Amino acid sequence: MYTIPELQQKITETFASENFLFEPVALYDPIAYALAQGGKRIRPLLVLMSADLFDGNIEEAIKPSVGVELFHNFTLLHDDIMDNATIRRGRPSVHKKWNPNVAILSGDTMFVMAYDYICQVRKEILPQTVELFNDTARKVCEGQQYDMDFETMKDVSIDNYLMMIRLKTAVLLACSVKLGAILAGAGEEETRIIHEFGDNLGMAFQLQDDYLDIFGDTTKFGKEIGGDIVTNKKTFLYLKAFELAKGDDLVRLTSYFMDKDIDTGTKINRIKELYITLGVDKLTKELVEHYLGRALASLDELDLPADRKAGLRQLALEMLNREA
Repeated sequence: MYTIPELQQKITETFASENFLFEPVALYDPIAYALAQGGKRIRPLLVLMSADLFDGNIEEAIKPSVGVELFHNFTLLHDDIMDNATIRRGRPSVHKKWNPNVAILSGDTMFVMAYDYICQVRKEILPQTVELFNDTARKVCEGQQYDMDFETMKDVSIDNYLMMIRLKTAVLLACSVKLGAILAGAGEEETRIIHEFGDNLGMAFQLQDDYLDIFGDTTKFGKEIGGDIVTNKKTFLYLKAFELAKGDDLVRLTSYFMDKDIDTGTKINRIKELYITLGVDKLTKELVEHYLGRALASLDELDLPADRKAGLRQLALEMLNREA
C-alpha cells in the first residue's frame, strides 16, 4: 500500500503537470490561481486512499480524483461570493482579486472541467460514477441553498443545521471515498461502510471548521477569524449559544448580534467571550469527537487487516487535530 506522503506527492505532481491555462486568459487565469493556492487537497487524497484500501489501481484513480478537487474548488469560488469572503487560503479570494462576474464564470468552467476528469474511468463503471457525482453535486447545491435560507429564517434548529452541513460539506467527502471504492471494484457492503466513514468524517470536519472560524489562528487557518460572527451565520456555535443563554447572557448575546453599529473587532471578542462562558466551545469540540468516533467505528467495521486501514485512521485524526 502507498503511504499518505506518497499519494500526496502523486496529487501534487498531477496538478503541476496538468494544463489549466487556455484561451481566453481572462477565463482560465482565475482557475489556475485558485488551484495554485493548493490547500490540503483532502478530497483527491481520500479518493486515492480508498482505492488503495480496496486494492485498486491508483493510476486509474488519479484523473477522477482531480475531478473531485476541481468540483470542490468550483464551489469555493461561488461560496466566497455568496459569503463575501475576501481571503481564501491566505490570499485574496478570486472575486476579490478580479470581480464577482469573473469568479462566477471561471467557477462554472471548473464545474465542466470536473466532469471531464470524473468521466475518465473504465466504461463499465462510468454510469455508477456519473450517478454518484451527479447526486453529490446536487446535494452540495441543496446544502448551499439551505445555508442561504437560514440567513433569513428566524427559527433554525440544530438538527436543521446538521442536515445542511451534511449536504454542503460531508457528502463530498463521502463521495470521495465511495468513488475510490467503486474504482477499486469494492463490494456493495464495503462501499456502503466507507461511504459512512466519509460522511461522518465530513460532519466532524465542518464542525471543526466552524470552531476554528472563531477560535483558530488567522495565520494558520488561512481565513479571517470571526467571519461567521460578523455575518451572524447560524452555525452550531451560534444556535447552541442561543439555546443555552439565559437572563443577562441572552440579552447581551442578542444585543451583540443585532447591533449594526458595533465595531467588528468588539463584536467578535464579546461574542467569543460569551461562547466560552456558555461552554459552547467545549460542546462543539465534543460534537466533533462524536462524529470522528463514528467515522473510526465505520473503519473498524470493514473486514480488512488493521494495517490496511491505518492510513485512513491516521488521516482522520490529523484532519481533526488541525489549526488550518
